[in-house]
Amino acid sequence: MSAYRTIVVGTDGSDSSYKAVEKAASLAGDEGAQLVIACAYYPTDERDVGAAADALKDDAYQVRGSAPTNDILRTAREKAHAVGATNIVERSIVGAPVDSLLQLVVDVDADLLVIGNRGLNSLTGRLLGSVPSDVARKSRSDVLIVHTVR
Repeated sequence: MSAYRTIVVGTDGSDSSYKAVEKAASLAGDEGAQLVIACAYYPTDERDVGAAADALKDDAYQVRGSAPTNDILRTAREKAHAVGATNIVERSIVGAPVDSLLQLVVDVDADLLVIGNRGLNSLTGRLLGSVPSDVARKSRSDVLIVHTVR
């Protein structure tokens, strides 16, 4: 098996997703690969943010536009660097996480996509689909699903 040259990992700023970042970064460091850390977001109207934040509670960070995305990516870069990744690229992407990550894999010609398992075994994930299961089903590259939530 040849070494991975480019690894993409998605993060949404959750503790679970940062564990996936650390795993991807460790692999990238070991392989001498480029690590592309991605965070997908939707631009939001400020009037909608308050209502969405009330409904989402702890997951409200996902609806706050691009400003938190920059903070999420900076934190992810720090975590990635701490575990050995040296060639790190940050990408904020407007759009749905699954489609955005899959397109990014194509755009950067990645060999591996790393994602956390959050939502994989939830009721919502079983009914509506989850990022990990959708990515694994649709990706044309290797996919590593990191067990970040048990």
